[in-house]
Amino acid sequence: MQSRTVSPVFIGRGTERASLEEALARAEEGAPQAAVIGGEAGVGKSRLVEEFLTRARTSGAVTATGVCVEVGAEGMAFAPVSTVLRGLYRQLGEELSQAAGGFGGELARLLPELGRPALGGHPLWDGEVRGRLFELTARLLETLAQERLLVLVVEDLHWSDQSTRDLLGYLLRSLQRGRLLLLATYRSDDIHRRHPLRPFLAELDRLRTVRRLELPRFSREEVRGQLCGILGAEPSPELWEQVYLRSDGNAFFVEELASVSGDGQGMLSDSVRDLLLVRVEALPETAQRVVRLVAEGGSKVEYGLLRAVSGLGEDELIEALRAAVGASILHADEDDTYRFRHALMREAVDDDLLPGERSRLRRRFAEALEREPGLVAPGALPARLASYWYHAHDPAKALPAVLKASTGARCQHAYAEQLHLLERALELWDSVPMELRTSLRIAEEAESYPLCDCSDEVLSQLDLLAEMVLAARFAGEPERGVSLIKRALRALEGRGHPLREAWFWTERSRLMRNLGRSNGWEELARAQKLIEDMPPSPVHARVVTEAAVWGAVYEPGPGTLTVAERAVALCEEVGDELDGLHARLSRAAMLVETGRGDEGFAVFREVAGRVEDEDLVGVFTRSHINLQSLLESTGRSEEALEVAEEAMRMAYRYGLRDTQSWISGNRSDALFSLGRWEEAKAAALEARKHARTPTTRALAAQRLVRLALAQGDLAAAGEGLQRMEEAHRYYEGPAPQYAHPAAQYRIAFAAAEGRILDARRLFAQAVDAGLAPGCGCYTWPMLDAAVLAESQSRGVPAAEPGHAEALARIRGLAAELRRDYPVWAAYGLMVEAEAARAEGTAKVADWAAACAAFEELTRPYELARSRARLAEALLAEGERERAGALLAQAHAVAAGLGAEPLVAEMARLAQRGRLSLQEQSAGSCEPETFGLTPRERDVLALVAAGRSNRRIAEELFISPKTASVHVSNILAKLEVGSRGEAAALAHRLGIVGGRGLTGAGTEGPA
Repeated sequence: MQSRTVSPVFIGRGTERASLEEALARAEEGAPQAAVIGGEAGVGKSRLVEEFLTRARTSGAVTATGVCVEVGAEGMAFAPVSTVLRGLYRQLGEELSQAAGGFGGELARLLPELGRPALGGHPLWDGEVRGRLFELTARLLETLAQERLLVLVVEDLHWSDQSTRDLLGYLLRSLQRGRLLLLATYRSDDIHRRHPLRPFLAELDRLRTVRRLELPRFSREEVRGQLCGILGAEPSPELWEQVYLRSDGNAFFVEELASVSGDGQGMLSDSVRDLLLVRVEALPETAQRVVRLVAEGGSKVEYGLLRAVSGLGEDELIEALRAAVGASILHADEDDTYRFRHALMREAVDDDLLPGERSRLRRRFAEALEREPGLVAPGALPARLASYWYHAHDPAKALPAVLKASTGARCQHAYAEQLHLLERALELWDSVPMELRTSLRIAEEAESYPLCDCSDEVLSQLDLLAEMVLAARFAGEPERGVSLIKRALRALEGRGHPLREAWFWTERSRLMRNLGRSNGWEELARAQKLIEDMPPSPVHARVVTEAAVWGAVYEPGPGTLTVAERAVALCEEVGDELDGLHARLSRAAMLVETGRGDEGFAVFREVAGRVEDEDLVGVFTRSHINLQSLLESTGRSEEALEVAEEAMRMAYRYGLRDTQSWISGNRSDALFSLGRWEEAKAAALEARKHARTPTTRALAAQRLVRLALAQGDLAAAGEGLQRMEEAHRYYEGPAPQYAHPAAQYRIAFAAAEGRILDARRLFAQAVDAGLAPGCGCYTWPMLDAAVLAESQSRGVPAAEPGHAEALARIRGLAAELRRDYPVWAAYGLMVEAEAARAEGTAKVADWAAACAAFEELTRPYELARSRARLAEALLAEGERERAGALLAQAHAVAAGLGAEPLVAEMARLAQRGRLSLQEQSAGSCEPETFGLTPRERDVLALVAAGRSNRRIAEELFISPKTASVHVSNILAKLEVGSRGEAAALAHRLGIVGGRGLTGAGTEGPA
């Protein structure tokens, strides 16, 4: 009987293989696919993947595998992704380099073979720091997958680092094209309730393109098949039964039991660990020593490093490795590294060592690497040394190594791992001699923080805390950042270091805004107070620049312009070029906000040109987006589209996916203003596709809500508002540029549903929040939505109480708003005219002025609405011919836009005034009319809307007595006894359409 340790025949897994084959076929067709394979340790995940990869390579696929590396209790940042890219580079060489052309410096953070990593500061928006790296990785894979089928594998996700999980999640969400299949495996029995992989797996369950496969244990018959392959013959019934019962169908345990039981006469160990060690103990003593070394060296150990640590001669080491590989304990990889064939075996060997043995072996690894750093890949050296020294329990050696590894993690944008390493440094801090602590350089720079570089013990630790605060911010851990700042501020109390205190307070302001706990002004004010009597420094520049950025969002106006000008001067004085550009952008924005548009836009274009010439990615995320937005807000929509076109090209080149969402959203604004609504919708959908943060997702939803309301699709508007509300929880806060548009659409939706009291309440809440009036483009439309709701509800009995007060509130806020640009002035005239209409006092001159203002602009929707209102006013004064011409003109524009509510309103006006329209929407089949005349149906519609006889007379241009006669005739024809019964019957039978204004109700989705 021939005996093996691994079955040459692949057993079972028919369902899982079929699912993977289906995914491969779909990937071959150009639709990226993914599968995540889970199962307990030893169940056969790796074997399934190996068999599948063999099949994929046979069909012409290029494959590459990376394994998450367990270094102590934490994974190495991006280790499996780097291994996968390195595998592709070995196979594709120059082709991969060409595919990475233009952004290889950024990808060099993951694949050093592409050259030196690109330099550059952090963008202002923290979320895009790593987003650029992730997007460029996705683009590289999509490019390579155009010419061939790629099958990429990441094994052992249960050991993955946060950065690797974030990158994989991004790829799975973002890959849109290419012949690409991503596979990943994890040990499900390791995923406890608080394991960091659990939320990642939950996220994958929401992605339609990801298949989740859970491998079960072998059945009794499958165990028999596996034993046949291992033994080379049919097993005896006794052995079969014994192995099945003891292994419980676990494929790896079946192999181990078969190898120690031989022909069935051997004894089976009661201890799993002892069972796994049986094969190790059968090795020669030298081979056992090498196996123990590999167990402590990490998930994979390089041959050269093994040789250096073992002290064996080359022949002796090769012989020992041959024995371990032959016994299926170790596996030799193509890159001249060795690893355990199964992690369970490694864990058993590690558990068998005494604590002192583990520490001694880790020290030997660390000492070998210090003597010969070239024994491992350069990118892996800092993390490996940090782990070896830490687990060797030598704080004096571990602390410098950990700090160096944290610097490497930051260079890779692996901020979660950087923070983890810095936490470890903080843990080691007090165990290291003071002389060593104070001699260490924590970082080269920390965003204007005054690093100590001195022998002061407290200040040295504060350097560490400052670097940890930045890592926490970029890692998306604001709570931890706030906690670290509290610790730092406690340490600074009474020590006379106002610059350091000011820096920490400024960072706290930023984190408090991120957490949504406050607008952060209290912290910024405290920071400014601390430095007000001190000579200029980089901290001054940072604090005042941050105050200018804050003011541009929360209090745009002359006061913030003054702060921004001071920030520009400070940055120039201290030589802070990067913050200086941000300060200039804040100043430019405030110049535009305060009516000095030409001057402000000149500064914007100057900075934008420099960004393009010097590839200043961190400044680009403000320069072009803010320029685009402010051009649109001041009525220069065509120029905004030109800027958007160039900005989109740059965002794609830089790999800034979320920035593309901002640009597409701003582009949608300009297209909506210009009346190109189909294009505006496409741009809003594009913004939603690229959105990667709650902010951009909310703004994309908001733009789609605007279109839905304008086109009368209340169902879509309600759904969009729900999505908008969910994301608003994260970012709306008290900033007018966010709060006022959100209020605008809530008000408009409530009014469209006839809930005037809700609309009024929503507007009152927005005003009572005490926000600065904000930019005209944000606040004027909110005022317009509020006054339109009041105008449309005029005459509704339930809306009368509080009507005058609401209009007074609207006029009060309008009086505070600036009208520096024609579009702001036009909105002001329209709001004033609509307020007069709401009171029943609107004159032809009011609407003629609004029309004249909008005729000078490219705002077809607002112009059509103003013309319709002017036609209404003319009709009331008996100028039917002029009113008819204006109404027909406005109707044609509104119909072309698809503005159904406005079209319907104009159709009703034409019907009441007996005017003809050149274009009318085709109606549906008429319902039963009960003998009502067209005029009586007009009256009934207004009765159903709650209008009094006086208001009916005003709207239909008839006398109150005639209106009363019509109502009496309607009640008789419908055979009902009251106006309420008539309204109810009319709605039930469809005699009148649309939703009546009730004046009551709850806010609903808004």
